[in-house]
Amino acid sequence: MIFRRLFERLAVSAAMSLALCAAPAVAGDPAVASAAPSAPAAAPVAPGRDRVRMNQRVFDHVWNEVRREYYDPHLHGVDWNNARRTWRPIALAAPDDRTLYRSLREMLNLLDDDHAGAAPPAVARRQDQLRERRAAVGLSLRAEKDSEDSYLVEQVREDSPAAEAGVGVGWRLIVDGATGWTPEQDVVEGQPLVLTMVDAEGAPKVTVLNPRVLEPRPAFVADRTRPNVLVLRVEGFEQGLGRWMGQQLADLTPDTDVILDLRGNPGGRLMEADAVLSCFLPTDRAWATRTPRNGRRIEMRTAGGCGALTAPIANDVAVLVDDQSRSAAELTPAALQEARRAVVVGAPTAGAVLISRETRLPDGGRLTLSRADFVTAGGVRLEKNGVKPDVAAAVTAQDRRAGRDPGLEAALAALAARRPEQAQAAVGAPL
Repeated sequence: MIFRRLFERLAVSAAMSLALCAAPAVAGDPAVASAAPSAPAAAPVAPGRDRVRMNQRVFDHVWNEVRREYYDPHLHGVDWNNARRTWRPIALAAPDDRTLYRSLREMLNLLDDDHAGAAPPAVARRQDQLRERRAAVGLSLRAEKDSEDSYLVEQVREDSPAAEAGVGVGWRLIVDGATGWTPEQDVVEGQPLVLTMVDAEGAPKVTVLNPRVLEPRPAFVADRTRPNVLVLRVEGFEQGLGRWMGQQLADLTPDTDVILDLRGNPGGRLMEADAVLSCFLPTDRAWATRTPRNGRRIEMRTAGGCGALTAPIANDVAVLVDDQSRSAAELTPAALQEARRAVVVGAPTAGAVLISRETRLPDGGRLTLSRADFVTAGGVRLEKNGVKPDVAAAVTAQDRRAGRDPGLEAALAALAARRPEQAQAAVGAPL
């Protein structure tokens, strides 16, 4: 799996922290399409001396860290010295961040590891500002599987420049690197950008958007609008998730069902994944085993860190996942599924399940690298395989445009079916 696929959603673990997250993304950031317009394409020029020196520092940092720190000391059989001979001259000759980081990603792709990736400085800055007020246009994008230069619009934020311009879910953004913005550019308030887009019917749309400062979207949202159902939407396993979960679950009535929505979740902090599991599993319950570079297996057990809760809740639980659920958002449903503690609903997850850590690069960019292998308590290796849902429920672009959520409907039905009286009531209800 090449790192280009992970230019989809923004990983949110802090630099240098031990984390369960997919590599940092560019397109999933709602501000990703927020950058100053580029000048017209010009003939390639040789990089200056300072640029070459920084390129060298960045490349050597990445190459050496993989050699010294990667969880597999054999690097999956890759000839890393040959990789250096191939990619170092290309990296040193890069005239800009886009070219440099594309060469780094191509080299890291040799590891066939979704967690191995390098994000340029502008992307790293957006990661750091994820939960802050900042300039944005209000698009959530996902990279197309077969192209680094095509992105699918998955969400359009209400009251945003993109919404006001009529951009819709299912549109595509085309980036050629010669004109318009690229993900390697910074977000600049008030500086218009020109986006080459294709709408849902395939018609080209040249769209001009003016980034402006938007309030941050919360990482965790609780929805209590349905009787006897609590829906917990988690955008990432960020700091404070376990404490927040404990607050939402405190004093929950026994007849209230819980839906944990991890769709589109790229993962995050390992300790927060343990805290979420502690909300539903008893303390000291084995849920996974990790194996770092030295080969020593370490069993992971719930620590009981679900906020102020002194014991796990006994309510019925469903977990929503999709093909963009990664890392901690895969280990969590897998552990609950193996313990028969929750029904998993949705689509098979991404299969990007290794323990990774992020480090800063000399130019302010960010390297994400796998530091340990991972298997479930039942001995299942989810890497490349993912979690298979108990109840399949796909959500299409047409569903999103129409405001439908078949996944959530399937989760509600699965929970209702666990109670004969609810299932009977659902059958007898008028359509």
